[in-house]
Amino acid sequence: MAENPLAVALRSAQIGTGTPTWIQFGYLVVAVCFILALKGLASPRTARTGNLVGASGAVLAVVLTFVSVRPDHLLPILAAILVGVAVGVVAARRVVMTAMPQLVALFNGVGGAAAGLVALLELGEVGDAGVPAHLATAFTVLVGAVSFAGSVLTFGKLQDLVPARPIVVPRFRWVYGGALLLTLAAAVLAVVTGSVILAVVLAVLALVLGVLLVLPVGGADVPIVISLLNAFTGLSVAASGYLLGNALLLVAGTLVGAAGSLLTRLMAQAMGRRVTTILFGGLSGTSTQGVTAESTLPVKSAGAADIAVMLGYARRVVVIPGYGLAVAQAQHVLRELVDTLTARDIEVVYAIHPVAGRMPGHMNVLLAEADVPYEQLVEMADANPEFPATDVALVVGANDVVNPSARRPYGSPISGMPILNADEAKAVVFLKRSMRPGFAGIENPLLHNPKTTLFFGDAKESLTRLVAALRSV
Repeated sequence: MAENPLAVALRSAQIGTGTPTWIQFGYLVVAVCFILALKGLASPRTARTGNLVGASGAVLAVVLTFVSVRPDHLLPILAAILVGVAVGVVAARRVVMTAMPQLVALFNGVGGAAAGLVALLELGEVGDAGVPAHLATAFTVLVGAVSFAGSVLTFGKLQDLVPARPIVVPRFRWVYGGALLLTLAAAVLAVVTGSVILAVVLAVLALVLGVLLVLPVGGADVPIVISLLNAFTGLSVAASGYLLGNALLLVAGTLVGAAGSLLTRLMAQAMGRRVTTILFGGLSGTSTQGVTAESTLPVKSAGAADIAVMLGYARRVVVIPGYGLAVAQAQHVLRELVDTLTARDIEVVYAIHPVAGRMPGHMNVLLAEADVPYEQLVEMADANPEFPATDVALVVGANDVVNPSARRPYGSPISGMPILNADEAKAVVFLKRSMRPGFAGIENPLLHNPKTTLFFGDAKESLTRLVAALRSV
């Protein structure tokens, strides 16, 4: 019986004693590229360079593999690579900034599925390879399938293909607990027997478990789950590296797993949440998202002319951008407004919350598209002490990141979440489309504060009107 061509190609890419020294050195260079890429992505200044270094390392890894291995069935493999490249290029070029988290979730899910399929193919070829190899296979299949199913569901939630609110099926505790026990039992049997059929059953049960894991998650917690699933994918890739004897996969998977775990922890801290609460809150019947109805409490609103006067005679203005800015694609008009203010010798900075938008760095990249000077971007820890000396805090499309309800010790879904202290400014201007709550789905008392003025409308249109009014002040 002929061997599966994919398994042949994968196993022939292993780094072993027969691999030439210069190829091993090349793989070492690739691993260093991945490490430098992560380092570069840590700062907006170096993110583009870091991304290019990482992509170059991935291309070098593929080239080295083909040069050293020269696999059979070359044409089907190259055809698959070309299809993947075409899909990736089209998706990356067409995606808008607001949909970037969805794209990350989808690509992450594909990575988890690939790792799981590779493990199944390898198990089918090697058969009884011993308990350690079976353990690595079961782990890769389990974690990869959970990551794939969960990532696809988070994509659906963010893309509004699936309701973004938490979904708790009837008798959820029993359903989830039963699925978890069956999955663990299938994993143990797969390890003991090394059966491909049991490994496939494990994959199916893990897919169900991944769906049940993400269903109860809603609101602003979805991006945190994306980061956690990204860590899962990294771990599955690392385990497949052990299974295949491929040190490069081990390094790459470990880097992704460690980076994803750290990012998950940082995001949870930035939102005042616990990862266990996000993942298992549905078991206790709790919700991670509030209401979506519009508030009926009284507010103070004004037109473009009045707000232009407030801004034009201020000495210091702090702009707080949020997801609404990204949705309206208003970053260029916002830059124009800020340039108009600075031309009048008004000090203007952008206060950036760690999770403004839907992912860390979302606002940084969005503002970079409008050529906003990096020096004008101020992180939350540096911005908060300056709010008492700020004349106007201009909130553009943000809500939860300035919600004072987060300061409550309990009683709010965002209790404990660090926020930008916009309410400490002398005046607050809110640019909002409507009185609907933010992504977390809770009321924001700052909207009803006497010092707050609301300017209703699409963010891009509102900013354009403000620029025109400001030039006539």
